[in-house]
Amino acid sequence: MAEVLRMPLMSDTMTEGVIVEWHKKIGDDVKAGDLLAEIETDKATMELESYQSGILLHIGAETGKAVPVNSIIAILGEKGEDISAVLEEEAKQATAVEKEEVKEVAEVKAAAPQASTPIPAQTPPPAKTPIPAHIPATVKNSNGRIKASPLAKKMASDQNIDIALIQGSGEEGRIVKKDIENFIANGGAQAVAPSNGQHSAPAIVLPQIVGEEQFEDVPNSQMRKVIARRLGESKFQAPHFYLTMEINMDKAVEMRAALKESSPVKISFNDIVVKAAALALRQHPQVNSSWMGDYIRYNKHIHIGVAVAVDEGLLVPVIKFADNKGLSHISTEVRTLAGKAKNKKLSTEEMTGNTFTISNLGMMDIDNFTAIINPPDACIMAVGRIAKLPRVDENGEIVVNNIMKVNLSCDHRAVDGAVGARFLQSFKSFLEEPYRMLV
Repeated sequence: MAEVLRMPLMSDTMTEGVIVEWHKKIGDDVKAGDLLAEIETDKATMELESYQSGILLHIGAETGKAVPVNSIIAILGEKGEDISAVLEEEAKQATAVEKEEVKEVAEVKAAAPQASTPIPAQTPPPAKTPIPAHIPATVKNSNGRIKASPLAKKMASDQNIDIALIQGSGEEGRIVKKDIENFIANGGAQAVAPSNGQHSAPAIVLPQIVGEEQFEDVPNSQMRKVIARRLGESKFQAPHFYLTMEINMDKAVEMRAALKESSPVKISFNDIVVKAAALALRQHPQVNSSWMGDYIRYNKHIHIGVAVAVDEGLLVPVIKFADNKGLSHISTEVRTLAGKAKNKKLSTEEMTGNTFTISNLGMMDIDNFTAIINPPDACIMAVGRIAKLPRVDENGEIVVNNIMKVNLSCDHRAVDGAVGARFLQSFKSFLEEPYRMLV
């Protein structure tokens, strides 16, 4: 009997998936456990294995197109089996769903308030009257002076208009305010030379640069869609506030250099930051929390998400129980998970469960930035680069220190300012006395 395979829910935030590649074609014999296809979800590209055996009779999802969760993607059955009734039933269900959606949209539109007064169509503005090629001579008095009202003269002067070019409409050809206004309205002000007798600067004629406007529309991937939705929800629903602190990394730099001689793996500054954050969270459980609406969840375990940039956005693999792991262990795990993230091979388990997140852009020479909280965390810490900067020491002397700036973004619903500040003080103390992390 024919069995319908549907787009599975492969992560808690997935609403649709994209078939990256089919590994079977119509007519192939499929056994339970065989790899059917690769599916791009909102977080990674995952393999879809068949959970039953049969002949692949139908493929209902094209490569590269988004398919909603629970939609038909394939049909398995016996060789030569007639599946027309199954496809017809699926089409009926899809049509029913579509009609229901159309009905809902119509109801929403009907409920929307209608404008009481229609907006009249805009009429084009009247065309300007062209300036005649020949302008009648302006009336002058016996002394050769132009007859014009004081206001008209001032308006002409302010607009840089040669008043001699204007025909007056007042008594005995006198130029009045209305004549100046009409002249400007007809575009005369743009082509008139100044009347003060001085030569104006020659006009600069720029060459006409002709180019072609171009752009490219790139469809958003499933990952980018979910990043946009989740971070938008976080930014606009969680009231963020920010705490910035400078940390002297001189001793951390010395410790990292010393560890090169004894550590079996290369320890990065980010590994040291992860360890310091984990130990500080142990001392400040209020920061290691989540806003749950009716209550705040204070996590007793410490799972730190480490943001990793990939081509299509940002993935956050999670270092579980980071406070109980040594620097070598953290370094190995971070490198392994970052490699999986870049190849989109992270499992759902490796990307969930975070209680705190760190985003480090120091390796890209960023001094300081603010990050958007990564739900369900109450806080995220943005880490900048380590730079040699002049500072005044406790003796009043100018010294050069290795300074790193961090910025803690907090959800004010769960974490107050003083709580976040005390966490940063503990975090700073671990980095400025880093050997404490080794005992």
